[in-house]
Amino acid sequence: MAARRVLVVEDDPAIRRGIVDALRFEGYEVLEAGVREEGQRIAERTPVDLVLLDLVLPDGDGLDLLKAVRKSRPTLPVIILTARGQEEDRVMGLKLGADDYVVKPFSVRELLARAGAVLRRSAERPVGTDRVEFPGGHFVVERRELTFDDGSRTDLSEREAEALRYLGENAGRAISREELLERVWHLPARSVQTRTVDMTMARLREKLRDDSTEPRVILTVRGKGYMFSASDGAR
Repeated sequence: MAARRVLVVEDDPAIRRGIVDALRFEGYEVLEAGVREEGQRIAERTPVDLVLLDLVLPDGDGLDLLKAVRKSRPTLPVIILTARGQEEDRVMGLKLGADDYVVKPFSVRELLARAGAVLRRSAERPVGTDRVEFPGGHFVVERRELTFDDGSRTDLSEREAEALRYLGENAGRAISREELLERVWHLPARSVQTRTVDMTMARLREKLRDDSTEPRVILTVRGKGYMFSASDGAR
């Protein structure tokens, strides 16, 4: 198996060298950049499996780089490296699509563990879908619309549509409420009550005409969260 390729975007040469050396010692192939422009160019044009991204760069904000990368490579895993330590910066990074964050100063051991975890998750990350089938109809992601076999249609809110898309892409896999908060709401799981997820699932079941007492589409997995029925999942 080819080595996973990691891009390190960090302006401090000493910190960057320490991260690069540690990653190479663990068997990763590593590319590096000290400024935003170079980091963005590599991220957009070179096949990489993970980006470690500093937020404070001499030629621009790392969050701007993250925005640009998310437009061109929406599924590329990104871990934010920040010395700011302010919650709003971390929350903004997660909202923009970062997969995780590490606050400086951090240990190399912690960084390697988080990088490995994000890469494992990304290996299971499904390819995006534009249509989700369910018993009695289908969901068109772009239009945020449910179409039933009888010809009737129902619109979904943006959050409902994102939740259904994520469930459909992961059909047959139990997804925790915490994962849904992070991947659909783009918020740290601890910052919002998981009741928010339950309420959205209830509204989705109602709009899907899925019997809440004996659901066939969105199943409740006791002690875990929710699962989109694999037998009728996204195709």
